[in-house]
Amino acid sequence: MGKSEIDSFLSHLATHGKVSAATQRQAMNAIAFHYRHVLDQPIADRIEPVRARRHTRLPVIMTQEEVQQVLNEIKGTHLLMARLLYGAGLRLMECIRLHEEDLQHHVQRVKRLHDEDLQEGHGEVYLPAALARKYGGAGKEFRWQYVFPAKALSTDPRTGLVRRHHVLESGLQKAVKVAVDRADITKRVSCHTFRHCFATHLLENGVNIRVVQELLGHADVKTTEIYTHVMRKDLTAVMSPLDRLESRSVVPTH
Repeated sequence: MGKSEIDSFLSHLATHGKVSAATQRQAMNAIAFHYRHVLDQPIADRIEPVRARRHTRLPVIMTQEEVQQVLNEIKGTHLLMARLLYGAGLRLMECIRLHEEDLQHHVQRVKRLHDEDLQEGHGEVYLPAALARKYGGAGKEFRWQYVFPAKALSTDPRTGLVRRHHVLESGLQKAVKVAVDRADITKRVSCHTFRHCFATHLLENGVNIRVVQELLGHADVKTTEIYTHVMRKDLTAVMSPLDRLESRSVVPTH
């Protein structure tokens, strides 16, 4: 096959096979790999097939009532973590990697655990190389410890040192799954759903989309706009700008 046959095949996948853009791209990469590494004959010309359409998958959203039902089924530390996911729009890994400096609540138990680790010759958390160089010895300071530490010490494969890492994400994932089942919610809910709900419920409550964009850390507001497609819209509650003016300028009667 030459360029024209490859273009024809990949176009066929898009127009007749109705495959996703990701599937077409995978096929394109597989063909390029085959030519380059098996046939030792790189494709000379640029491949330009008809592109498969990108389908935007709308996020799963729970109602505020459903969020409350799920939270009611989670206990202990996992409840605090789930409340952070929903209350601050955190991603799962952002939550479990929180350091004490990031959150002042839920630290007394962690402080006692850290003190015990220090007494036993441990208590130094892993810091990225740049931070470790900038703040020498900071790894043993309490403010850099994880808010959600693991129950047991473990050997850090990067350094060979025995440390207390953060909890595994699987614990919260399982807790959320169990809670969703107990709440009898049939939607495909994951930890990341709380972040989607955070954004959607803010928009439903009248928060400006630019504010939501900043809270989520989106570089482009178009990424945030996807939540406008899943938010519940009560058109009966919308007041005309003229009605607002007239309600403010009621002429008093004498």
